[in-house]
Amino acid sequence: MARPAGAHPEIGEFPIETGTCELEPDPYNPNGWVLRINGVPSSHIDLVDPLRLDFEYMRWIASLVDSRWAAPDRLRALHLGGGACSLARRFTASHPQSRQVVVELDGRLADLVRQWFELPRAPLMRIRVGEARAVTESLSEDSRDLVIRDVFAGSTTPVSLTTREFTRAVRRLLAPDGVYIVNCGDRPDLAMARREAATIGAEFAHTAIIADPAMLKGRRLGNVIIAGSDAPLGADPGLARELLGGGTPAQLWQDARVRTFAAGAQILAD
Repeated sequence: MARPAGAHPEIGEFPIETGTCELEPDPYNPNGWVLRINGVPSSHIDLVDPLRLDFEYMRWIASLVDSRWAAPDRLRALHLGGGACSLARRFTASHPQSRQVVVELDGRLADLVRQWFELPRAPLMRIRVGEARAVTESLSEDSRDLVIRDVFAGSTTPVSLTTREFTRAVRRLLAPDGVYIVNCGDRPDLAMARREAATIGAEFAHTAIIADPAMLKGRRLGNVIIAGSDAPLGADPGLARELLGGGTPAQLWQDARVRTFAAGAQILAD
């Protein structure tokens, strides 16, 4: 298939406001591109197929969202952390009536990804340049169905985006059945994942965790997806089956197991 006419990727390293970004072709996919930010893989985009997500944790998030909102339900989504806007682009394809805002701290990076990739335009998707917490606190109550936090400074999420106060600000934005999903990068001791699960569990009635078994057994560094909602999460048996069938099989923990995992962990606070 031909490359989209509006897409103009460039191989190389480029200065941005927060350091450098590097765009390189995917050696295994002629339509794929990998975006690195300050040397760390940040995003993958398939120019032809927006439904394709190469990063496992993004597939887990998409599966969780799809289990709550069937296509083509309209989503009001806020993405904290932009990168190449892979998930927002995916949800525009799977839920085409959605309205999404992507918050990106780095204005130069936002300009580049708009230039390189054929991203959806407003009102389907807008990129808002700003700091994630400040933008979140400026938005109206009950204005979002979904908030996804995927923000990293190096290998860690800024502390200000993990606290109970920030989580409370997110909850204020959400509809009664809305979902908050965070990508928690953690070490084998899982100390941060426990604290984040405890913090999210303190604000939401229901929680869930998705991660691969090796990560949950404390055998490696990696990503733990933690979700919170005031409506039940993860009860669909089809979701658990789908997660087990991926390239990297993942486990789904529902609320009771998440709360056992987080028991005794100190809630994060400003």
